[in-house]
Amino acid sequence: MKNNRLTLPLISGIFLLLAACTSNPVPNQELAEKVDIEKFMGMWYVHGYTPTAIDNDAWNGTEIYERLPNGKIKTTYEFRKGSTEGKLKTYHPVGTIVNTGTNAEWRMRFFGIINAAYYILYVDSKYTFTVIGHPNKKYAWIMSRGPEIGEERYSELRNELLEREYDLSNFERMRHE
Repeated sequence: MKNNRLTLPLISGIFLLLAACTSNPVPNQELAEKVDIEKFMGMWYVHGYTPTAIDNDAWNGTEIYERLPNGKIKTTYEFRKGSTEGKLKTYHPVGTIVNTGTNAEWRMRFFGIINAAYYILYVDSKYTFTVIGHPNKKYAWIMSRGPEIGEERYSELRNELLEREYDLSNFERMRHE
């Protein structure tokens, strides 16, 4: 009987945690007007990010997106832990486009159980720079197609997040070498 008293709160806690990882049904902020999903596919270099438990102290981070025949997005997130010589970490969340009218709102499924919103806030007309956000405005990413980004352009993209009232207190510049 004692185990049953512990099991219910534990299961309830897990469901509450999973619910917190899901997002609002309607975006709470303005997203990119229209994303050409085929142009968005390919490799992006992560230049600015909000570290999570899996990618704290990341170096040389890249995201690769590949459209699958079923419409989902195969994602490969790779980085080195701690330095350019650090252990290579690779994760494979799967993206689902939620709003096919704009292609700017996705859900990313991590480890088969965690669904997280993925908002394409901005992408330039040449698909060389993008800014990604999250409904809680605490998580964000700045990415480009190359391993280098000029300080002025990086600042412009970071300002995009500030103008949208993102909390950048934990936001970091990712090193590429």
